[in-house]
Amino acid sequence: MLTASAKTTETKQINTIQGMVFIEGPVSRDYLATLAMNEHLRNFRNPTRQKEALMITASDPEGLVYIARHGQEIIGYVLFHKPSEYTRWSRHPRLLELGAIEVSRSWQRQGIAKELLHQAFKNEKLEDYVVITTEFYWHWDLQGSGLDVFTYQRMLTRLFGSAGFKRRGTDDPEILEHPANMLMVRFGRKVSKTYIKAFEDLTYQNSLVD
Repeated sequence: MLTASAKTTETKQINTIQGMVFIEGPVSRDYLATLAMNEHLRNFRNPTRQKEALMITASDPEGLVYIARHGQEIIGYVLFHKPSEYTRWSRHPRLLELGAIEVSRSWQRQGIAKELLHQAFKNEKLEDYVVITTEFYWHWDLQGSGLDVFTYQRMLTRLFGSAGFKRRGTDDPEILEHPANMLMVRFGRKVSKTYIKAFEDLTYQNSLVD
C-alpha cells in the first residue's frame, strides 16, 4: 500500500506558449474537487465523468493522480491504480496500471505529457512496483492529432519510453484485437526478481497445451 509520505504533493512549473502550467501530484480528491476540467479532455469519457474518475482514483490508498494545471483548470493528467480484478494483471501482488494519460487538444505538442510522466516517476514509491500501460488504439485522439494509427503508436512508444517503459509481448486477447494495441511495462528498480518472474508468467496465459 502507498504510504501517506508517498502521496506528498510536489509541484513543477513549466513555461508554455499559452502561459504557466503547474505539474502537480499526487493530488488529493479534495483538491481535484476545487478545479475545473478542460472541455477537450474527453478521450476516455466526457470531462465531468473523467473528473469523477480522477477523484475516485485519488481516494484509493494505492491510487495516484498527477495533473497539469493552468489557472484553476486541469488541462492534462496521468493516473495510476490497481488493475481491474477481471484482468490477469490483478493477480500480481506488486503491480500498478497507468490507467490513462491525456492532454487537452489545445495544449498538445508542448511537452506536457512527458513532464507529467517525469514528475510522477520522481515518486520513489513507484520504484517498488511493476507499472504497466495497456494501450488500445480506440482511445487515441487520431482525429485531433492528425496522425495515422501506427504513427500515433510510435509517438506513444517514445513518450512512455522516456519514462523507462518498454514494449512487451503478450497473448492478452484485448491487446491482440488490433496490431496497433500494445502492452508496455516499467520495472521499478526495487522490484525483486521474484516479482519480475511473476509478471513474466502472466504475459502468456492462453498457450495451447497438447
